Amino acid sequence: MNFNLADAITISTAVREGKISAVEVTKAALARIATHNHLFNCFTTITAETALTDAALIDREIAQGNHPGKLAGVPFAVKNLFDIAGFTTLAGSKINAENPAASQDATAVAKLKQAGAVLIGALNMDEYAYGFVTENSHYGATHNPHDLQRVAGGSSGGSAAAVAAGLVPLTLGSDTNGSIRVPAALCGVFGFKPTYGRLSRAGVALFSSSFDHIGPFARSVQDIAMVFDVLQGEDDRDPICTKRPPELCLPQLKQDISDIRIAIAADYFTKGAEPEALAAVQKVADALNVTEYVIIPEAHRARAAAFVITASEGANLHLDKLRSRPEDFDPATRDRFLAGALIPSNWYLQAQRFRKWYRDRLREVFQNVDVILAPTTPISAPLINQQTMILDGEEILVRPHLGLFTQPLSFIGLPVLSVPIQHQNTLPLGVQLIADPYNEALILRVAAALEAKGVVSAPVILKSLI
Repeated sequence: MNFNLADAITISTAVREGKISAVEVTKAALARIATHNHLFNCFTTITAETALTDAALIDREIAQGNHPGKLAGVPFAVKNLFDIAGFTTLAGSKINAENPAASQDATAVAKLKQAGAVLIGALNMDEYAYGFVTENSHYGATHNPHDLQRVAGGSSGGSAAAVAAGLVPLTLGSDTNGSIRVPAALCGVFGFKPTYGRLSRAGVALFSSSFDHIGPFARSVQDIAMVFDVLQGEDDRDPICTKRPPELCLPQLKQDISDIRIAIAADYFTKGAEPEALAAVQKVADALNVTEYVIIPEAHRARAAAFVITASEGANLHLDKLRSRPEDFDPATRDRFLAGALIPSNWYLQAQRFRKWYRDRLREVFQNVDVILAPTTPISAPLINQQTMILDGEEILVRPHLGLFTQPLSFIGLPVLSVPIQHQNTLPLGVQLIADPYNEALILRVAAALEAKGVVSAPVILKSLI
């Protein structure tokens, strides 16, 4: 078997059974990155020395008859806003490059290492996680493996592209307004944003604290479930991390889904998109025999309020540097932060008041449905440097509108998985599976059923190169 193309669980099983060593897997991943990363510009840092040391330790544990962890020998990488001990956390910025190295790993990084996964490096992103395209003026654009002339999405573009290209089977990203789901959709992989506060953000550079989530990218549902299970658990280092006991999802993936009530998001989520994006939702609905529709009320206002809150919180976080070093920001990021700094306080307060009302309305919706289907993005991946697009006969800006369907869901921290829909000779698209808070297991069960039917899949793109 070619373990270079395998998913994480297959790799870890093979390593534990002695079919391949963790060092061999790590060396192969480093070789792939060295040979092919220039095509995609996914990585900003390679942690080769520590990766090989960690892999050797795993092999010694196995040789001594010890259990090396559920993810033994699996290469992974993280968005470069996760702290990695001994390395400076860039967060996609020039300014942060002057900071001292992190003294310890982010909690999520540490948990994956404890499970036996091997950290390979850090990945490109939009500066300070403010963007949907990963066109970074300091570190360059990340290229979509399906078409190198197109964006990978953002802000976790490097994380999605690295998985799609087969450089590593697992990555971590962050999601404020869609920064996991948008690149997952555009790159044709699975991208998971669990419930707000479900996973620890300790050691992660934040953009908008009341929105920020972390989550995994992978090429299979079982890998997503495995990583989610590993990352669950309370953490005193993150004050918003839930104390709710972990609920293991991997053992539930094969459970029957006939009792799960599923509906299609109507109204707002059926407008302002290319026909292909809506057809992707219908394909999933048909596979699940779903005919019911549900309206998420005032989604357009939720998106507007999300803009206000994230721009205000992000600008406040970087206000000192905006005053003292405006020229050292990515111009696209700087201009949006400056606009955020000028938002009146009463707008911010009104947006927060609306947030509570909106949360209450969604609770009512989820009394009658368990999982909702919606498009992830309104279009497939646009070209790098493309400024505008035509939707519903209107020319609109690309960057803000890639989050058209993700922002209203981030607004109240709902768990969402973007599943990849592949069509021959066309770019991939994503469909969001949305549930009420703490119902990640329902989402993953539905996704596993779709994967078993062959409706959703995330094949390695450049097999001929790997």
